[in-house]
Amino acid sequence: MLKKSVALLFVLTTVMCCKQNDKKTEQLVIDPHSYAEPQHVSVKHLDLILEVEFDKQLINGIATWTIENHTQYDEVVFDTKGLTVHKVILDDAENEEPFFALGDEDEIFGQPLSIQIKPGTRKVSIYYTTSQNAEALQWVTPLQTFGREHPFLYTQSQAILARSWIPCQDSPGIRFTYTARVKVPNQFLALMSAENPQQRNSEGIYQFKQDHPIPSYLMALAVGNLTFKKIDNLCGVYAEPQMIDKAAYEFSDVGKMVKAAESLYGKYLWGRYDLLVLPPSFPFGGMENPVLTFATPTVIAGDRSLVNLIAHELAHSWSGNLVTNASWNDFWLNEGFTVYFERRIIEKLYGKEEANMQEVLGYKDLENGISDFGQTHPDTRLNLDLTDRSPDDAVTDIAYEKGFLFLKNIELAVGREKFDKFLKHYFSKYAFKSVTLEDFENELNNYLIKGNENLKTAINAYGWIYQPGLPKNAKLPHSARFDTIDALSVNFLKDELQAPLNRNIKSTNEKLYFIRSLPDSINIQKLQYIDSVFHFTTSHNSEIQYAWYLLGIKKNYQPVYPYLDTFLNTVGRRKFIEPLYGELLKNKKDKKLAEDFYQRNRPNYHAVSTRTIDKLFNKK
Repeated sequence: MLKKSVALLFVLTTVMCCKQNDKKTEQLVIDPHSYAEPQHVSVKHLDLILEVEFDKQLINGIATWTIENHTQYDEVVFDTKGLTVHKVILDDAENEEPFFALGDEDEIFGQPLSIQIKPGTRKVSIYYTTSQNAEALQWVTPLQTFGREHPFLYTQSQAILARSWIPCQDSPGIRFTYTARVKVPNQFLALMSAENPQQRNSEGIYQFKQDHPIPSYLMALAVGNLTFKKIDNLCGVYAEPQMIDKAAYEFSDVGKMVKAAESLYGKYLWGRYDLLVLPPSFPFGGMENPVLTFATPTVIAGDRSLVNLIAHELAHSWSGNLVTNASWNDFWLNEGFTVYFERRIIEKLYGKEEANMQEVLGYKDLENGISDFGQTHPDTRLNLDLTDRSPDDAVTDIAYEKGFLFLKNIELAVGREKFDKFLKHYFSKYAFKSVTLEDFENELNNYLIKGNENLKTAINAYGWIYQPGLPKNAKLPHSARFDTIDALSVNFLKDELQAPLNRNIKSTNEKLYFIRSLPDSINIQKLQYIDSVFHFTTSHNSEIQYAWYLLGIKKNYQPVYPYLDTFLNTVGRRKFIEPLYGELLKNKKDKKLAEDFYQRNRPNYHAVSTRTIDKLFNKK
């Protein structure tokens, strides 16, 4: 029997009782993004065999799943997307192939793979091949790499793209351990979200093991001409040889970040913490794959000014990887916690004012996000309803910045000391588990509020989680440094191009705030003067480039256009390129330019980015 696209998510949580041993209790939650039926049969462990074929841009695989049959059910259901399933065997019985069937294909969710099993079946082996259009797989041509000689492969499984390269129960509430054997061309190194080699071998065969249970979206693979450089005994960086020294310099503080994080919320539990610098097409700033963070090269500015992104991905080792949102409807349970944790790391290492500036910049993004949606739009709530929608719809500033601001307001209501104890308790209690919104609310009520009605009103969890926009009692971030820039900007806009700008605006955060605070009415002469002082058009800092080029498009500031062409050709990060294309499409003069840029550059972008930007062009 084939399954609907809405499945029941089976979350196993461990409860402690003072007179009993640990017990497992069942809690059912709707996961609108998986075909799996883990309330009947759930996966526990994966033994994966992969062969990567660059010439065909395919992966051949055998996924052997150890399963648990909770209800003596007669079938197990997996999520797939674009996979060709060749055969299935049960419990290593090569001569006994069970009936299996792929259901109707959905554009977002793919197809259910239903396999008949026996009540006593313990293992299911699925022999399969990926599609050349597998959305999780980015086959990077040699010319799109830094070395320009060898191809490169990397995966991006979040949110529900793991099913396009591994048949799996693709829900964040289902966790499993895994081993893998990966064969690649012998001139390449293979890496995964697991224990990794630090140098290539002559056979091109690599073994991996992840002993901690993870959800499918944290499955990751990268293959390429990679080298490794040690940062300290816990941390190191992988990159193409042409980038390795720059990357190691940029990330030299990562060991200090780990120590700062541990001092806040407990021991780092994943073994090593390494980073991999990917080719420019990577659609995100970073991806928190356990043990091995995938990072965009756009974070390498040469002055370590953008390393807050690394603090963010590291923080995910606790919020997201260790304690995971059980469904994408509550994506903020991953990202809001992580932004809060990230800024605490930044404050500990670089000072409170640095964290304050990042909080204000984040709040400005949140304001813009709420404005774009509309104050009463349901997608400005923390708790979303993404039924029949892609979970990518949750990747907005609401989850990140409204989630952060909610947690910051709890800290202000109860005091930092109590809130830190709460977070340590939360990360410890739910370690290697997936949590529901109900779990969080129970912890908030039982550990912090404890029946105090005044405190409950001050925290206003209902207003933050279930209502759109921001609660009226929200306490907003503030930066004294930005107050100085506001005053300077006012004087600058009044004067005849005379203001001591470069003496008062120095750091990346200060420059970003200054650019963003410039009014739409600013004239070209002012922009030319600013550019002569700061050289924003020719900057090598991707965040500054993006902010300045966006303003340049709005004001038709011609000097930015040649550099904009290069930027869109060499950067695939969706956060940057989507707004830039969107702004170009707003007027007739630039629309044809946007179409030309996109036609030329689209092959360089990951499917995550093209899916979003295609929608922009289809609207116009």
